[in-house]
Amino acid sequence: MRGEQYLTKPQQYTLVYRKGGSRRSDLLVIRALPNGLGLSRYGLSVSKRVSKKAVTRNRVKRLLREILRVTPLNPGWDIVFIAQPPAASVGYSCLKKSVEDLLSRSHIVKTDDTRGLNGEMAVPGGGKLAA
Repeated sequence: MRGEQYLTKPQQYTLVYRKGGSRRSDLLVIRALPNGLGLSRYGLSVSKRVSKKAVTRNRVKRLLREILRVTPLNPGWDIVFIAQPPAASVGYSCLKKSVEDLLSRSHIVKTDDTRGLNGEMAVPGGGKLAA
């Protein structure tokens, strides 16, 4: 089904904001929460603080969507990417490096070691194992 990899409802964002762990860089903040599903979903938040111009905000969202399209994620996470103002003035490669760094620090990107934000091992199917 198209669009199942996205967070679409305000309640989904609120749950991740309230209960999810976070990681921060100069360009982005990510908040992530295990969702118990067989896939990871993500949402983007690019506010007017990033840029007053809709064209610029939409460009940041397009870049983030493309980066996430080509980045393999571990299944079982709800992730919200929150753009910071410096993200409006950087290019694809810099933004991609920041996303990959945050995801690897959170152990959400597919690698050999798959620990999550809480130090728990991510198990296929959305389960968790204690570290």
